[in-house]
Amino acid sequence: MSDVRDFGARADGTTDDTDAVLRTLEEGDGVLSFPRGDYLLTRSVEIDLHRFGRVGIEGAVGTAKIVMGGPGPAFHIQGTHGRSADPRHFDPEVWAGERLPIASNLEIEGRHPEADGFLVEGTMQSTFEGVLLRRLRDGIRIHDRARNVLVSHCHIYDNSGRGIALDHVNLHQVIVSGSHISYCKGGGIKVEGSQIRNLQVTGNDIEYNYDENAVRSADVWIDSRDQAATVREGTIASNTMQAIQSPGGANVFMVGHDSTNNKAGQFTISDNLIGTQENNVHLVNCRGVVLNGNVVYGARDRNVVVQGSKNIILNGNSFDHNPDYNKGELCTGFRFEDSEDCTFSAMNIQDAETEVSTGERKAIVEFHRCRRMNLSGCQILNGSPVGIHLEDVSDSIIAGCTVLEDREEKAMRAPIVWTGTGTGNLVANNRLGKVDGESVRVGENVGVVLSSNVVL
Repeated sequence: MSDVRDFGARADGTTDDTDAVLRTLEEGDGVLSFPRGDYLLTRSVEIDLHRFGRVGIEGAVGTAKIVMGGPGPAFHIQGTHGRSADPRHFDPEVWAGERLPIASNLEIEGRHPEADGFLVEGTMQSTFEGVLLRRLRDGIRIHDRARNVLVSHCHIYDNSGRGIALDHVNLHQVIVSGSHISYCKGGGIKVEGSQIRNLQVTGNDIEYNYDENAVRSADVWIDSRDQAATVREGTIASNTMQAIQSPGGANVFMVGHDSTNNKAGQFTISDNLIGTQENNVHLVNCRGVVLNGNVVYGARDRNVVVQGSKNIILNGNSFDHNPDYNKGELCTGFRFEDSEDCTFSAMNIQDAETEVSTGERKAIVEFHRCRRMNLSGCQILNGSPVGIHLEDVSDSIIAGCTVLEDREEKAMRAPIVWTGTGTGNLVANNRLGKVDGESVRVGENVGVVLSSNVVL
């Protein structure tokens, strides 16, 4: 390993060590070794893998700090791999000289408003482990093209921009695991304008990534509105995602563009704890997203909002609230608009004691301008002002559900209200609480058949 102090670095936090680090890169053995100390950089360290060959960046078990005192990334790692991850697609010199750039066991702190941690382009198997990135603009930004990225056991904390940015990148196989990604105002993990396959976000604590002055904030933010963008084949699993309510905020926000194929989806969102934002999960123009086994709570507006989407499945989730907070807790519920071919089953949906959300909520469960929606085997408690509200919905089923009110001060006006127009609808085999002598309010033109419901 090449000790940067042997090439002139002072590590006192005030002397500019940029030239010494560049000299180490030019003359050393390929491993930039930073012993304990504070290393001031005033410009980016450009690591051209095609020129230098295999390069690693190593701190001293977390005791080394890089202080980025200038604009741009502290380290810009650039390779030349331009094809897929298929072993047959590697030029021999790329595999021999550029694979597996690793950064580990050090801190990067920003002391310039435009300071970033890492910028990665054109790499294969870039790996970040045990890295602390704080008070930067972007922590890790991956751009242009990359394959097989690993981010593990990192702390990405208190940044003005994005924690991890997949920014206009063509990328297959990226895993973010076992990390803390918190207090990044531009989003915890943000995908923007990119072509992504195989994004795995597992076992992380992703919290408080919001900007109270922004139009939108999110902990995990996937934006495929660009016509060239497409993000598919992903997993968001076993994470804790929490924040506080912020304008347009979501714990998970995923948006495609309005086309036949939507360009965002084929995702599982499973076994997470998700809570306390304006909307916990917000999907727009998505296809093929499954929410399964999550505990979702505390929404200023809704737990789940889905707009213009298809093939969405909610199964085995608990939509609830923290009873310790009583009337201070946020509300519960989900709303689907302009969507089709969605299935909801085996869920507990219980409203908080708060009376109303920020929006004009018509029910704890809402379907508006939808078709082929199947809601079955769910328990819906204490909906306000209504349990289930449907408007302009066709070819849909509500079956085997329990919709009841058990609060001392009754707030639910009806278990089910169905309005607007529609055809081919069925409400069957449900247990429904009676409110003011009725259980289901059905408009004249909604095309609903009522069968074998038990009114309590």
